[in-house]
Amino acid sequence: MQPRVSMITLGVADLERSKKFYRDGLGFPLMGEDPKVAFFTLNGTWLGLYGRDALAEDATISPEGGGFPGFALAHNVASEAEVDAVLAQAVAAGAELVKPAQKVFWGGYSGYFRDPDGFLWEVACNPFFWVGPPDTTAQG
Repeated sequence: MQPRVSMITLGVADLERSKKFYRDGLGFPLMGEDPKVAFFTLNGTWLGLYGRDALAEDATISPEGGGFPGFALAHNVASEAEVDAVLAQAVAAGAELVKPAQKVFWGGYSGYFRDPDGFLWEVACNPFFWVGPPDTTAQG
């Protein structure tokens, strides 16, 4: 298996609410329109939104579950100020701030928000090396 994640698909309770959160609130570019699924291009992968029950049915598992899902998505930025700005943007779009940004044990700076469906996102600045594909939006 090639070491790559092609797409992350989130099972959501309300597709329109989640589409608005990611498209309008966080500014993710939406790929086309479909009433049952939404796809956003990310730098190097895609994010898919699909109804929670439909995604569970597709995987042939129960849609029941709650609490900590055992994973978090991460968004790395180049500075502490950008961490603060992204967290503020997410909260303004309807996210819940779970952990305010702060210096962390591994030497970086990060915080967490929870999207409208409860998925955790870490926003981090790693001062030791860049995590992910090149940042095509960087100004300089």
